[in-house]
Amino acid sequence: MERRVTTINCRGKLLDLGIPRVMAIVNLSPESFYHSLDGAKDKELLNFVGKALEDGADIIDVGGMSTRPGSVEISVEMEWERIGKGLKAIRSEFLEAILSVDTYRGEIASRSLDLGVDLINDISGGAFDPNIIEVVAGQQVPYVLMHNLAKSEVMQNYTDYEDMLEEMFRYFVEKIHLLEEKGIKDIVIDPGFGFSKTIDQNYLLLKNLSVFEQLERPLLVGLSRKSMLYKRLGTTPEETLCMTAALNFKALESGANILRVHDAREARQCIQIFESYSRV
Repeated sequence: MERRVTTINCRGKLLDLGIPRVMAIVNLSPESFYHSLDGAKDKELLNFVGKALEDGADIIDVGGMSTRPGSVEISVEMEWERIGKGLKAIRSEFLEAILSVDTYRGEIASRSLDLGVDLINDISGGAFDPNIIEVVAGQQVPYVLMHNLAKSEVMQNYTDYEDMLEEMFRYFVEKIHLLEEKGIKDIVIDPGFGFSKTIDQNYLLLKNLSVFEQLERPLLVGLSRKSMLYKRLGTTPEETLCMTAALNFKALESGANILRVHDAREARQCIQIFESYSRV
């Protein structure tokens, strides 16, 4: 499959998304469903980030509040307490790394950008705190726009669609128009696997992922170790690495430009095999 050449401008660092890229998840929330780190433990955090970069991560995505289904919202100050020190340490140690922050709060986005973060990954599409859009527009950094209908504590109550794919497509068209009106140029779309979707709806989405190529925006996919895998298999997140790779390969076939993952090395290997597969 031939990919549309596209780049995003991360504060002057141009990232070519014509080549599939790896976004490594750095969880600094103890409530996360898989693999949490303590942002106050610099050595452990920096070792993890260094290994992710060595293993092929192109973007480091740091988050301090779990957004898994059913998780409870924490305060702004607690979220910042978890990530602020860690972000500063990561930026100081890895000057050239592309850093992302996973937040839906304008205040957290603003403080993170002040520390040298390069892009904002927002699960809410600006719905939970509209100020985040103003912050991103003011700093002119890339913005990851996810499909999601409600906060994590109740989002699985919002899974009734007449036509999920059509409604998602309309959601993205409307949101992209709003972001462009605000002057945001680099918009990455994320279909939001696991967010306001049942397990079967997640598989329907994956099967039809290529529909969103019509939006002509880079596509980020986050399938890593999610409940659509371990609940369907009756297992745990720890036992889903091989199935994560299988679904990531399918996502790449359907046009994914960025794989958001817990395991950078295996995602990079998946991309390498996909690239060989695509060339023949």
